[in-house]
Amino acid sequence: MARITAGVTTSHVPAIGAALDNGRSHDAYWAPVFAGFEFSKRWIAASRPDVVLLVYNDHATAFSLEIIPTFAIGCAERFQPADEGWGPRPVPVVEGHPELAAHIAQSVIQSDFDLTIVNKMDVDHGLTVPLSLMFGQPAAWPCRVIPFAVNVVQYPPPSGNRCYQLGKALRAAIEAFDQDLNVQVWGTGGMSHQLQGPRAGLINTEFDRRFMDRIVADPVALAMLPHVEYLREAGSEGVELVMWLVMRGALQADARELYRFYHVPASNTALGHMILENPPAARR
Repeated sequence: MARITAGVTTSHVPAIGAALDNGRSHDAYWAPVFAGFEFSKRWIAASRPDVVLLVYNDHATAFSLEIIPTFAIGCAERFQPADEGWGPRPVPVVEGHPELAAHIAQSVIQSDFDLTIVNKMDVDHGLTVPLSLMFGQPAAWPCRVIPFAVNVVQYPPPSGNRCYQLGKALRAAIEAFDQDLNVQVWGTGGMSHQLQGPRAGLINTEFDRRFMDRIVADPVALAMLPHVEYLREAGSEGVELVMWLVMRGALQADARELYRFYHVPASNTALGHMILENPPAARR
């Protein structure tokens, strides 16, 4: 049976992708960011996931303001890189896992979560930057990837608790899949940042660090954090952190923190990254 072995969180700052793609990862400004992922690159090379279910938000690439699904799962065989701003990144095509994705869709929908099934979509920096941070610049991504988009752009986004409970439904679905697969669930986005208005450039290090503590030790209470507190404390884009709660819900309650990295600033945001592992019994 498929098993979830670990969860990963990371910010998906578009400027990180541009720095890597343009050979600037060793610049004085960017070097500390990429150095923070050296452990993670060694770890994932050793853990060798077969599939990553990658929770991210689309930035008007796959979905326009005409149609905005709250939750959408990519069920295609492959996904082309695309983006706004700097244009499509020069990264490998993302190879999906249609069988597992279709199984997840059926299981989660039957568990009363309404998913939008997407059979053709492009993926932007929200998905490709985390892959680059964890895998570097390979000729091909070393695992299959299932894109799972969450609306945190257009009001109203889903609640933290809805995302946390969705993670539990994803866990049940993955563990019921009848192939022997090593699956990781990644939650991306955040941390505190605001891109517009009088508070543009807001970074709240105290909130970010407390969030990282609580997602390990007290995710149930953290999931009840209201949207207005994300807005007040973490900025208008800080609500992206609810996607980390999808990852946490997909892990066991006693998942252990293996690694943490926090850096300010990365472009105009706070960058956060964590690796959590399920206990060995859950990984067998």
